[in-house]
Amino acid sequence: MATIYIDNVPYEVTAGKNLLEACLTLGFDLPYFCWHPAMGSIGACRQCAVKVYRDENDKTGKLFMSCMEQVRDNLHISIADMEAKEFRAHVIGWLMTNHPHDCAVCDEGGSCHLQDMTVMTGHNYRQYRFDKKTYVNQYLGPFLNHEMNRCIQCYRCVRYYKDYAGGKDLDVFAAHNHLYFGRHEDGVLESEFSGNLAEVCPTGVFTDKTLKQHYTRKWDLTTAPSVCHHCSLGCNIVAGERYGSLRNITNRYNGEVNGYFLCDRGRFGYEYVNSLSRIRKSLIRTQLPEATDKYKALQAAASAIKAGRVIGIGSPRASVESNFVLRTLVGENNFHHGVSDVEHDLAELALRILRTGAARTPSLKEVEKADAVFILGEDLTNTAPMLALAVRQSVRQQPLLEQVSKANIPVWQDAAVRALVQTEKGPLFIAASTNTKLDELATATFFDSPDAIARLGFAVAHFIHEESPNVNGLTEQEEALAQQIAMTLLAAENPLIISGTFSGSDRVLRASANIANALCAKEKAAGLVLTLPECNSMGLAMLGGHKLESAFEAVLNGYADTIVILENDLYRRAGTERVKQLFAAAKQVVVLDHLHHATTEQAHILLAAGAFAEADGTLVNNEGRAQRFYQVYPTTEDIQESWRWLFEIGTIVAHDQIIQWESFEDLQKAMAKEIPPLQGVLATAPPADFRMAGQKIPRAPHRFSGRTAMLANINVSEPKPPEDPDNPMTYTMEGYRGQPPSSMIPFFWAPGWNSAQATNKYQQEVGGPLRGGDPGVRLIEPDPIPEEIFSMAVPQNFQPLPDHLFILPLYHIFGSEELSAKSPAVAERIPKPYVAINSDDALRLKLEEGQSLSFSIEGIAYELPVKLNSTIPSGTAGLPIGLPAIAYTELPAWAILNKQIQWKQQHQTTF
Repeated sequence: MATIYIDNVPYEVTAGKNLLEACLTLGFDLPYFCWHPAMGSIGACRQCAVKVYRDENDKTGKLFMSCMEQVRDNLHISIADMEAKEFRAHVIGWLMTNHPHDCAVCDEGGSCHLQDMTVMTGHNYRQYRFDKKTYVNQYLGPFLNHEMNRCIQCYRCVRYYKDYAGGKDLDVFAAHNHLYFGRHEDGVLESEFSGNLAEVCPTGVFTDKTLKQHYTRKWDLTTAPSVCHHCSLGCNIVAGERYGSLRNITNRYNGEVNGYFLCDRGRFGYEYVNSLSRIRKSLIRTQLPEATDKYKALQAAASAIKAGRVIGIGSPRASVESNFVLRTLVGENNFHHGVSDVEHDLAELALRILRTGAARTPSLKEVEKADAVFILGEDLTNTAPMLALAVRQSVRQQPLLEQVSKANIPVWQDAAVRALVQTEKGPLFIAASTNTKLDELATATFFDSPDAIARLGFAVAHFIHEESPNVNGLTEQEEALAQQIAMTLLAAENPLIISGTFSGSDRVLRASANIANALCAKEKAAGLVLTLPECNSMGLAMLGGHKLESAFEAVLNGYADTIVILENDLYRRAGTERVKQLFAAAKQVVVLDHLHHATTEQAHILLAAGAFAEADGTLVNNEGRAQRFYQVYPTTEDIQESWRWLFEIGTIVAHDQIIQWESFEDLQKAMAKEIPPLQGVLATAPPADFRMAGQKIPRAPHRFSGRTAMLANINVSEPKPPEDPDNPMTYTMEGYRGQPPSSMIPFFWAPGWNSAQATNKYQQEVGGPLRGGDPGVRLIEPDPIPEEIFSMAVPQNFQPLPDHLFILPLYHIFGSEELSAKSPAVAERIPKPYVAINSDDALRLKLEEGQSLSFSIEGIAYELPVKLNSTIPSGTAGLPIGLPAIAYTELPAWAILNKQIQWKQQHQTTF
């Protein structure tokens, strides 16, 4: 710690930080633009000037940019000095020279960092009276608007996009004050993290295009803390609503998970909530589906359950609570995970590895601190995007330790650090079935089949620890690579292994566990990150349940005749014919969901469930962190949470356990008692009777306007706000005005800080954890004495088969995930269906790019255009998962090539 004096008052601050960061942590309002806590300082805007004195006797001092000055003991500064204040006011005047002053029509108006800083510096009147520079704006894709005339040349956008996120297609052009920030030509921004520009930019240059389609001033949004439902990482988000529709998603800071950023799927994938395919009314199918009210639907569902032998099919995209109530309603022995059998086995294996292994799963923040990383079988950019972004930061750790620290350069001195490090990177090894976007950072890459990747992993583990099984039959190159990886991981302080379920191989998971356990046995603080398919795959695995195939067998063999399906489209989980057989054999099918799909078309009774913004619940992410999400806005009585539908059905049928529950908290307590590993769920949020100064926490900010007129067309008298019995939040602007617990922050706002930059007012120290600790409770910790140290399941070498291809799953950030794919903006980015094959295989099959390849998997016929790939292993092919027009099949699997159709294709092409 260091003692510094600000306007002659002593303060204890953390030594080594920059002065701006220290001042903000202490609560001072010091303006800035170019500095960002995740990206450090470059001193470009000159807005954060303070007066620095040599000592207490110096009365003159000098102006310094606080973001470029390091905190040291006995430092004397002044923020209130008149010369510093006048300098800051002049700087904002210069920066605003060419700004159009169009706050009234700007999407950022009222939540703009530039507005806040302008007011903070006292810049009231423009002094520039001449013509302003104007620019031509660009089309940047479906996610972002571009309004270059508002730019103040802070460089934040290119520093984030290029330096932090690794984007290639956005840059700064020209020089001096003739700068243009954009692409070399109009076109879609290629980075999967481009949407963060809307929050990184302190003005309105880059704004959320999806919000503009149904624009609302941000202070007029009703918001609530939530959790992203589009992958297993559990990024924290703020969801905003107006007039009963979801309007936008912004980042909710969590220092341990997503920090300041989100991926584009998480930010823009929300619009399915407003989709025309939403289920707004419950239906009872007679000859045709007939809409019905809530009470008739409940009675019909309860009658079907009472009259039949019931099984329940859960969902990895439904909350833990909804799955638990279904499990309770149908009985533990009748509850089935609504996922493919491969996915079921891999999720349970991942859970067992994390529980019984020696390595701990680091948070995303801790991933950034890893100084050697080995990725096995995962294309992180497409399966766990924010983990890929964290890995991008991790490759800087070794150069920072070896070069920057020795040069005594503070790590926040971003320009100096990057000038010193240049292109130096820390060790990153990637073993995957095809190329990934992280390959450009890799020390070495290895492209082969899942079995070959597993063999390489087992070999690395053996080189680290001799008790891990040896691998026979490796080539010299493979053995040399395995030894290089092993030695690098052993030499690191914080080695990290990353794998997951997306390769479809349990051997890859076991190999990654062996490496992590081997490192721990050598007393290395190794981390192990395992990604899972969906937002609550880990929570579903922790609940326990049977395979989906056993549900099929129970119905087809006459052991059950009524099915309750929770937020799940079974046509995405099993073959079409198999699912058709299931529905044909079932007497009653009860489906709870919020979107129409192929499974809801088969429902005899369809209950209108709330989407994530209309529900309360808990998700458990891939690291075992339980996190609460909250209902953003009330719905009509026709739509309610899945757990509430099941709760009420259980009450009607007088279920012994469910009739004892009276509230959401009661079912959480019952779940914690019945499933002890989930006890931590009770600590994820305060109870419903929690109050601050006797008040609830408002979802709407105090600037919320138009409330009395919103329903004036119905009744001029303002109606009583709806009650929320499930948590301590209100649907109004009335309530506690201070800072709520970190898990319940509905929006970031502080006096003078109306933009997202207000986050600094909620943190223990800038860039650190939120006050009271970051949200979430860890439910899984490693076993200090592992039950099974090393797996012996080393696979054999992959052998291609004649007239066959081994089909591997390929994932796309836009399209593979079910819910976001139904959002219009995301739908524009979904690739067309294809099959990826090795260039040598294409030559052998006499196929060129774009020609059709015909094949069948388990009787399902495919005919797809070929996309040539030089890295996918010979004898294999890649099939995109989840894309429209590609029928589901369980992968990986062998495909039979259809020679007859191939022959016709080749001869038609020839003629």
